[in-house]
Amino acid sequence: MSPDQKDAISSSAGAAPPRRQLYGRAKGKALRAGQSHRIEQLLPKITIDLEKLREGPAAQFPHKPSGIFLEIGFGGGEHLAAMARAHPEAGYLGVEPFLNGVAKLLGAIEAENITNIRLLRGDGRHVLNALPKSSLDAVFLLYPDPWPKRRQRKRRIVDEAFLDELARVIRPGGEFRFASDIDDYVGWTLARILPHAGFEWVAKSPSDWLDPWEGWHRTRYEEKAIREGRVPSYLRFRRKA
Repeated sequence: MSPDQKDAISSSAGAAPPRRQLYGRAKGKALRAGQSHRIEQLLPKITIDLEKLREGPAAQFPHKPSGIFLEIGFGGGEHLAAMARAHPEAGYLGVEPFLNGVAKLLGAIEAENITNIRLLRGDGRHVLNALPKSSLDAVFLLYPDPWPKRRQRKRRIVDEAFLDELARVIRPGGEFRFASDIDDYVGWTLARILPHAGFEWVAKSPSDWLDPWEGWHRTRYEEKAIREGRVPSYLRFRRKA
């Protein structure tokens, strides 16, 4: 399989990329032989079918999931794999543009025979756009690229259009969960979601955003942030009825 073919694995259904690119590098260091093999052989078997997704996400899985959860930008997949292990009865969708992160998660999926994860290498907005209304129980956005420079902030994924899509696909009572170690991005997110008619912030005290939610699994990005002295925030927003 050529590099161009590998890059196109996640572009099923001929989806046109959204105009605004929200991520930087798509590849890092060269993959090892085993990683390349999993990209070629395993990834196509568990790639999210965007056309079938329009009929409902449950059809992506071999079992009838008790709930459907989406993680956008899963990095190395630590959090996504931990959720899937803890709740084998549920279904998990993951989207990540960085090839090396996808390869890392595929290694865990193969080694542990995790069967309740479906992946897309690409832009999370493709999945959101294809999902039916009220079809997800929760969406996770953990440590997204902060694009810290003022001229870069237009590339942040959290904006009105993104929140409108989340409100459309998350069922009433479901949640959007966001974590970041960048204070400016936490404030940015709050400033955009608090006025949004579709969500309410569930926090009642500082511990509700300074302490991880139940079932949290630390990611490599969080470990780096803590080592470097940054304090993460953990935000939970409930979809209004």
